Formats: sequence, structure tokens, C-alpha cells
Amino acid sequence: MRVPAFEALLTDAGRDVLAGIDPKAATRDRLAAASRLRGDPRVAALDPGLPVSELVNAVLTQVLLRERGRAKFGDRAERMFFTPDGLEQSTRRVVADHRAERMARAAPSVLDGAAAGDLCCGVGADLLALAERGVPVEGVDADPLTAAVARANIEALGLSDLARVREGDATGTSPGRYPLLFCDPARRGGRGRVFDPAAYSPPWDVAAGLAAAAGAACLKAAPGIPHEALPEGAAAEWISVDGELKETALWFGALAGGPRRRATVLHEREGLLAREGAVARLDADPDLGPAPVAAARRYLYDPDPAVVRSHLVAEAAARVDGALLDERIAYFTADTMVVSPLWRVLEVVEVLPFSLKRLRSEVRKLNAGTVTVKKRGSAVDTERLRRDLRASGPESVTVVLTRIGERPFCLLCREVRGPVAG
Repeated sequence: MRVPAFEALLTDAGRDVLAGIDPKAATRDRLAAASRLRGDPRVAALDPGLPVSELVNAVLTQVLLRERGRAKFGDRAERMFFTPDGLEQSTRRVVADHRAERMARAAPSVLDGAAAGDLCCGVGADLLALAERGVPVEGVDADPLTAAVARANIEALGLSDLARVREGDATGTSPGRYPLLFCDPARRGGRGRVFDPAAYSPPWDVAAGLAAAAGAACLKAAPGIPHEALPEGAAAEWISVDGELKETALWFGALAGGPRRRATVLHEREGLLAREGAVARLDADPDLGPAPVAAARRYLYDPDPAVVRSHLVAEAAARVDGALLDERIAYFTADTMVVSPLWRVLEVVEVLPFSLKRLRSEVRKLNAGTVTVKKRGSAVDTERLRRDLRASGPESVTVVLTRIGERPFCLLCREVRGPVAG
């Protein structure tokens, strides 16, 4: 999709065409939707200088991306504009809002009449979140179409007084130009996803240098960033949404105060919001030593991936006076049951060395037909195991496969519910 075809959608006529398409029908049968659009004289009239096929593609692309965008942006996606890569790489709204709240608190002390900067702004998820909190912000993106889409989103959400976007290469940004800075280095090239930080755009060392030169900054990193690659002086926050690890936020300057490592667990699903609250945090405790190791107790705790990746399992175990089953495995166990978004709690029914024959027998004794299999430190094929168990009863059981010492073990458990911990 080229910029002229996209800009044709921003007219009143373009918005009318977009509004007249059923996104679910278009998703079910894209060819039929394209055929109807080719026969619609309003589409050709959007820009008589462009081929109808290009306009049809632009219209249909937006309709389909808006439908996909609901997963990240909710109903707001109906008013927004996207590119395929821009939607895939954009920050989920719940994460952008979480981060923007923290940046907005620092804004009055560092901006002094200047605008914040959002380098590699993409379609604008993060700059929109900042502007909605009253922070003036300038987005920068090297791709002309992406910059045009970000501008359209600013206009669509009524934020033109606070946000703007310019085309530009973030690599050429002068250190200190933006006293409050957010940067999400592009991790995708012409051949797909880029894993070498030196090949990011801007390269990792450039992005970290720009963040360090700002009065306050946040640098977005992949969730799997090695701990040894964390920049000197930055505070790191691993963020998950509904149990899926999404990213690492690195905080600099005035935003780097507090714990050096944090796990943050966010929830979008309504059931989890009602049951457990929208956000939970776990901070590093520099005075806490390694977690103790003990045999399985009444409850088994399965920590959220943000807790595991931030190396805060010992801190999590300490909250419930718990102990690790094995010092190399992230499960911990306790005699007390505390429900929290930071972990899932299972009640231990049976602990036994792994044996398919014995496990099948125990599952049958529990009259279980629904079997959930979880594992850490185990090479067992979980799908094959589920089939081999041949469970057929009315009850449910969770089978946890792990290693204790050098031996494979399995724990038969039931999930529990209870009061939520703070």
C-alpha cells in the first residue's frame, strides 16, 4: 500500500466506504469482498489517478487490520489505521497505557515546555497513550506510510493538539534532543525478524545511548533480552499480559529509581480482571538470598513468565514462605495457599517418580477425564502423554512434569481459587 492510496481513505468519502464494509464478512471471504469493492463506483472515485486495484487493496487492508487490531486495541481499533507490520509490532494498549502512566508522572519535572520523543513510533500506540495523559509528544518514523498512518491515528483520536509525527531516521537524533524519550528499536528487516541487537534500527548501542542522554527515558526491548545485555544504570521491567510475556521495558534517568528488576503482570480478560485485578508487581529484593529447596508441600506454585524471566522466583517464593522443588526449576511449593496474578496455585494430590503406567493408574483413581499437562525441566511430549493416559472420567486433574535432582517426577494437582494477594 502506497501513501496516496492510504490518504484517499482519510477523506469523508473514504471513511464512508470503510464504514460500509462488514469486517467479519470480509474476513471470511476476502475475494468476495474485493470483488464487490471493484464494482463500487465510490472506490474508483476516491482517487481517479490511482488504479482501482490499488484502492481496493488499501480499503480491504484497513478493514481486515482493524478487525485484527481488536485483540490489541479493543473497540478503538474501529477508528484507527494500520499497516500489517505496524499492527504486528505495535504495543498492546494495556501495556502502552501502563508505561505511559509512569512516563507521564515524570514529564512535569523533565520537559520544561519541550515535547517528549517517541522514536520508531510505528502506528503510534505509545505516543497516543502519552498524549492522552496530557504529555506533548513528537513521533519519529523513517517509513513514509507508517508516519502517515500514525498522523491519521492522532487525528482520529482527537489528539492533534498534543501529538505530531515527522519522518526521520532515529539514528540521526541528537542525544538529549528529547528530555523525555521513548524508543522501540525496529526488530524487523526485509527478511523478517532480527535477533541480533546490533542489527536493530537504531542499533542497540545507539538506542541505549539516546535513552541514557535523556532526562528520563524508556527503551523497549524483546522479552528474552539477556540480563548481561541490560545497559548500565537502567532498571528493567518484564511485562506479561494474561500469562504471555510481551516485552522488557528499560528505564533510564529520572525513571530508573527504585528496584533494578521488576516483574509486572497485566490482565485484559474480563474474568481475570474481576477475579484478580488488572495489575500486579514483584520487585527485586537485594537483601534476599537464594530460595530454600524442599520436598513438595500441600500447594505448588507456577509463577508467571514475567516472574521467571526477571529472575524473581525467590522473591515470589518468599511471599508465601515457600521453597523450590529444585534449585534449577521455577516451581515452588508452600503449606499456605495465596492466590495472586503473579502465579497459579495448584493443590498437590500425589507426587511420584515419572512412570506412564503408574501415572495412568493414578489418573484413573482420580476418575479424571480432563487432563491439563504442565512441564518445566521435562522432555516428555505432553500431547502424546495426554493421549497415552486415555483418561475418560468426569473429573479434572493437572499433571505437572518436572525434575527434582536428576530424576523426572510428576505431580498430580488440582487448581484452586481463593482470596487475592496484594
